[in-house]
Amino acid sequence: QLVYPHDFRLTEKEKTSICYLSFPDSYSGGLGDTQFSFRLRQAGGPRSSPFQDDGRYNREAPLTLQREAAHYFGYVYFRQVKDSSMRRGYFQKSLVLVSRLPYVNLFQCLLQLIAPEYFDKLEPCLEAVCNEIDQWPPPVPGQTLNLPVMGVVIQVRIPSRVDKPGSSPVKQCNQENLLPAPLVLPSVHELDLFRCFQPVLIHIQMLWELMLLGEPMVVMAPSPTVSSEMVLALTSCLAPLRYCCDFRPYFTIHDSEFKEYTTRTQAPPNIVVGVTNPFFIKTLQHWPHILRVGELRMSGDLPKQVKVKKLAKLKTLDTKPGIYTSYKTFLHKDKTLIKRLLKGIQRKRPSEVQSALLRRHLLELTQSFIIPLEHYMASLMPLQRAITPWKNPPQIRPFCQEDFMKSLEHAGPQLTCVLKGDWLGLYRRFFKSPNFDGWFRQRHREMTQKLEALHLEAICEADIVAWMKDKSEVEIVDLVLKLREKLVRARCQHLPVKEETLRRVSLYIDTIIGSLPEDLQAVLHH
Repeated sequence: QLVYPHDFRLTEKEKTSICYLSFPDSYSGGLGDTQFSFRLRQAGGPRSSPFQDDGRYNREAPLTLQREAAHYFGYVYFRQVKDSSMRRGYFQKSLVLVSRLPYVNLFQCLLQLIAPEYFDKLEPCLEAVCNEIDQWPPPVPGQTLNLPVMGVVIQVRIPSRVDKPGSSPVKQCNQENLLPAPLVLPSVHELDLFRCFQPVLIHIQMLWELMLLGEPMVVMAPSPTVSSEMVLALTSCLAPLRYCCDFRPYFTIHDSEFKEYTTRTQAPPNIVVGVTNPFFIKTLQHWPHILRVGELRMSGDLPKQVKVKKLAKLKTLDTKPGIYTSYKTFLHKDKTLIKRLLKGIQRKRPSEVQSALLRRHLLELTQSFIIPLEHYMASLMPLQRAITPWKNPPQIRPFCQEDFMKSLEHAGPQLTCVLKGDWLGLYRRFFKSPNFDGWFRQRHREMTQKLEALHLEAICEADIVAWMKDKSEVEIVDLVLKLREKLVRARCQHLPVKEETLRRVSLYIDTIIGSLPEDLQAVLHH
């Protein structure tokens, strides 16, 4: 019906997809308001972003919170109430916020403020809200933002890549003494993991392994709220490692990728997909891992834990909750985690404390797995003394899986993790996953940039006049062109180089040009 701001261009395909994804696609007799989220592939080529500085935000934000390049997130507030004046006897409407940022808490909180007003006052309300949001500062990693909207100030900190993983969010200092007191969000994106994972707590390790390996997985849930929360919780459980596969928190049979995912002529893609329509039990029963969950209810004791079952049991329409898979975990179960969570339930610990326990456990698991990889990768970096000013920087040595496996004997995950099991098998399988590929490319890019930066610093320290003494004009001109290219690259790629270093290289270039005959000087200045 309405898009704000008016000048935002969506393709017809995107509009259709957003419409279908904005409503529950299976019968829900539930009245009232529900919230959920989806993720949508961008259609129709790259579009310029309304944000001027894509580069800086993505460099400084944690990898898991980077702005998406080819997908949109949709955050939905859906209302269904009886209304005899409507043809169907119901008022049904959704307000959807579309963004490239995965700030699920911030945007759902924003919708809770805006949507009820919008359903009441319609377009003028959105216009006023958009005018306020227009004044918001851009998200800068590491900063606490105060975001005024509809008489409320939302206060939230944007995480930064330099935050220590697992540290609790910095207590937000309230210098301005805002009145009225702000609505403080503890996190821009972290879900209540304990609530999301309630029915599968005893299988958390298996789910972590499936996510780590990028295995295809279907989450079948009774509502888009449960499906989207479970999918987002699953993809977040590898942090600070980035989940590099595709994921759809909520997916319907109208989706343009429906055929691609339900075909049996090829293996299912590396994706976690959340569905609610029972029809999917039939069309996706060839997928290797299916998690079926019921409504999430917070109760005083440990909710009924689902069982792991054989895929063959999935034939019926009234499939019982369970994890339908033949997957055998590489690592043994961690009983201490469950004991600690049970103790928390008995002592009526708040859900956020339980979630922090869970998050800490998953973080330690991921770090135990990734630290040996980080150490091995660092050993592939050339020695600093091999970097000389007048030669191209040396190459990073190739990653050899067998060498890495040998290094595990004395520097493996057993140093930091008590869990026993087939760690080697887990690494071998991980090497075949998109998550390894994504991690390796990211690390390799960072190391290459570090080498470039070290090379520029070596050039700064060199005695350029001595070097020029026995060189021909051709060699000197060649050096000028190479140094210029390095400077441009350092600025474009935002290499980790001090501004002082770049200034000195610039002066070097001027000094060298000054020593050349005037005709060559004119050409180079030009």
